[in-house]
Amino acid sequence: MRLGVFLPNWVGDVVMATPALRTMRNALGEDGMLIGIMRPYVAEVLAGTNWFDQRILYEKPSRRWKAASHDVYRLLREAKLDRIILLTNSLRTAWIAWRSGARERIGYRGQARAWLVSTAITPLRAEDGGLLPTIEGYLHLAQAAGYKPSSPRLELATTPADEQAADDVWRRLGLPAGERVVVLNSGAAYGSAKQWPSEYFAELARRIVANDTYWVLVNCGPAERDIAGEIASKAKHSRVVSLAGVPQLPVGLTKACMRRSRMLVTTDSGPRYFGIAFGRPVVTLFGPTDPRRTETHYPAESCVSLSLECQPCMERTCPLVHHRCMRELSVEMVYEAVSKALARGRLDTAHQTLAHN
Repeated sequence: MRLGVFLPNWVGDVVMATPALRTMRNALGEDGMLIGIMRPYVAEVLAGTNWFDQRILYEKPSRRWKAASHDVYRLLREAKLDRIILLTNSLRTAWIAWRSGARERIGYRGQARAWLVSTAITPLRAEDGGLLPTIEGYLHLAQAAGYKPSSPRLELATTPADEQAADDVWRRLGLPAGERVVVLNSGAAYGSAKQWPSEYFAELARRIVANDTYWVLVNCGPAERDIAGEIASKAKHSRVVSLAGVPQLPVGLTKACMRRSRMLVTTDSGPRYFGIAFGRPVVTLFGPTDPRRTETHYPAESCVSLSLECQPCMERTCPLVHHRCMRELSVEMVYEAVSKALARGRLDTAHQTLAHN
């Protein structure tokens, strides 16, 4: 069996797909081949894992009507895929799958793409009538293909290059051993509605470092340098530092920083799932999004939310303008969850230190 799988595009969704990838890999065994079809940055998220026999990378073409380049179609045809599972819901990826030559193409209905898949799956509904949580949705697709689902445990790995980058950051910022470093993540690529005010993060950082035990590292991606630097500046403490001044900020560096930290405090964004995949206590701040839809089944995660009447709105910016769901989420509430998580300590997992490349 030569199985191709289209990976999701959002970083968090990629990590939530790892139980399904593990399911497929285990089912195929040593004789089968698993070919991952993904965006280049998705490959960075999964670097260090060993599920794939081959990776086919594709970019979204600049021309609206074009789904993929000729090279991508050529690689797909050369892979001689027997089956494709679409973890994506787009018409574009269904079209690419149809043109790949794979006889069997399994994916969810929707986006007017039923004619492009050979097996169109109707999404299962949760008890409240909403869609299944994302992890279960991906596992359901794997089960529809005849594979027995594995546990919902999230899984990632780091590479030696990732760890070297983190070593350089630790030296650059003068950080102590990881069990004394709490990572704060304020990013929200989805939209500003997910963001907790920078002054709240700064006050939380001051409280964390107040007892001389811990340091705080403010994480950021290339587009988030300003807010990370602002948080560290507002905290006004020598043991609150940020990645804002680090020249290169690859995904692998974020993974390695999460892996070696004591715990993570984060908005509902991609790095949330890095902390979970590496077995770290995680405190997640929810505003416009619904924690039921991203249920992780992870006992060391605390989800902090106000449960206002306007939540969850699932909007990128607050439609009511007031942004109460995050602005009224007090530092005191979050610090209480952080204190409990620090008291519990780290939840180490067998996969947290893997480095394959």
